[in-house]
Amino acid sequence: MSLDRVERLLAALGNPQNQLPPVIHVAGTNGKGSTIAFLRAFLEAAGLRVHVYTSPHLVRFAERIRLAGALIEEEALSAILAECEAANAGAPITFFEITTAAAFLAFARVPADCVLLEVGLGGRFDATNVISRPLAAAITPVSLDHQHFLGDTVDKIAFEKAGILKPGAPAAIARQRPEAAAVIEARARTLGVPLFRQGIDWEAELRADGGLAYRGKRKLDLPPPGLAGPHQYDNAGTALAALDCAALDLPVAALARGIGEVEWPARLQRLAAGSLARLLPAETELWLDGAHNEAGGAALGAMAETWRDKPLRLVFGMLKTHDARAFLSALAPFAAGLEAIAIPGEANALSAAEAAEAARSAGIAARAQPSIRAAVQAAALPRSRVLICGSLYLAGRVLAENGTPA
Repeated sequence: MSLDRVERLLAALGNPQNQLPPVIHVAGTNGKGSTIAFLRAFLEAAGLRVHVYTSPHLVRFAERIRLAGALIEEEALSAILAECEAANAGAPITFFEITTAAAFLAFARVPADCVLLEVGLGGRFDATNVISRPLAAAITPVSLDHQHFLGDTVDKIAFEKAGILKPGAPAAIARQRPEAAAVIEARARTLGVPLFRQGIDWEAELRADGGLAYRGKRKLDLPPPGLAGPHQYDNAGTALAALDCAALDLPVAALARGIGEVEWPARLQRLAAGSLARLLPAETELWLDGAHNEAGGAALGAMAETWRDKPLRLVFGMLKTHDARAFLSALAPFAAGLEAIAIPGEANALSAAEAAEAARSAGIAARAQPSIRAAVQAAALPRSRVLICGSLYLAGRVLAENGTPA
């Protein structure tokens, strides 16, 4: 965990990270990608050109780099990666570091009004954390994930996430556990960073009519978020708070349009068409979500609590680096059964038998299945709801097999 390698490569490329449009930098455990999706939707609805860097990709690598509103073309991506490889000249470098350098190089060469930058892992030593003067930052809720890299307690992980805070750049902070909030606030005091905190300086709430009430530097009453789930009200609020921090006073009409048009695949995404969706009997729904840690499971559990009209059946696969039982515990009260699979092509995935045993230990009746297709067929009982979950890597394989663009 170091910035030395990426800084060396960026220097060889002419330091493109210092030639970018204004940057909003987003860290956190859950909700980073959704928050960036809302930010992009708001900004683009206001007519601004937006560069976006996110990870991981689901189906194609090009999903990670969006140039002024469009995914980078394969030919341009190939050329810029080759340029970075030549500049690196065989020196030690990680996959994420060299691809981050490629994104910065692409962003520096295409005009835009704003860059939205998602941290890959942690924050303090993440390859994206070479931006010395962001316009603003945001930290979504911090919880346990990637403990083998970031530390085994929430306060240790929060210290890594708070590493993106920079002097002079105000930061929107989503609601945090007390131990995470204390660490973030201490780091902000040291650097003199103004914090804009949910529950203190801003709030986002579900209105009785389903819309979003935001109360920050201005009061906004907006339509419901276009992404499903109660947690998306908080993610939309974090995006609005980040705009407040960046002093980007977008027209209310643009915000209202953007919140409904937002898109972010594999985040409670309904798959209504495609090869897997065609396996479903009448009145059965197929949903996909890439959540993979305890907090993500809790968010799915909150959604499942609203899904009382149909039996919920799970299709589940997960990497060995995550706690399957902790993830599934919040879903256990609502799950009528689970079909377990090994994530195709992932050497570090739980076997189908291991995933099934983890589900049973969480109190869910489970069976092992040989493939995604077999699992969906087994789960899809008439007039039920099927949720595929446990990993973004699994989500990518599902979208590819279903024929759904990411």
